[in-house]
Amino acid sequence: METLVDEAVMAVLRGGDGATVRLYVAACAERMAPLFVGLRAGAAGRETDVDFYAESVCDLWYADRPLSDAAERVRALERFPELQPRDEEVTDVAGTYTFFAALVLRYALLANDSGSPADAVSCGHAALTAMGMLDQNVVGAGFRAQEHGLQARSVSGDAAGL
Repeated sequence: METLVDEAVMAVLRGGDGATVRLYVAACAERMAPLFVGLRAGAAGRETDVDFYAESVCDLWYADRPLSDAAERVRALERFPELQPRDEEVTDVAGTYTFFAALVLRYALLANDSGSPADAVSCGHAALTAMGMLDQNVVGAGFRAQEHGLQARSVSGDAAGL
C-alpha cells in the first residue's frame, strides 16, 4: 500500500523505539481530536464517546510507556458508529471527518500498545488523508502540508510545539 507519510518519517519510525512511535501517534491523534470532539460534542447520545476520545488522546501523551488498557480502548472505539460496517458510503461532512478522527485514534491506540511502526504509519496516513480532504474543501488551506511538517517534528525527538 502506498502511503502519504514521508519516507524520512517512516524511516525514523522503523528505526526508533516504542517511545518514538508512541509520541508520533499521540501527536497525530491530538491534531485530529478537534474534528471528532467539535463535530460530535452536543450530539445526542455521543457524550460518552466524546469523553472517551478526549481522555484517550490525553492519555496517549504518556509516551514513555504503553497504556495498560490500550487493547480494551481499541475494542471500545471499534463500537463507535463511525467504525461500524455499513451498506452505504458516508457522504456527510461530520460523518466523513469523524470517521477519519476515529480511525486515527484506533491506529494510535494500536501503535501505543504494540510499538508497531506499521500501525504508526497507518495512523499518520489516515491523518494526512483527512487533511488532504479538508484542503479540497477549504479554499487556500494548507492543512496537509502543515500535517506533513508536524509529523516530521513528531519524530524529531522534540515534543515542543506538537
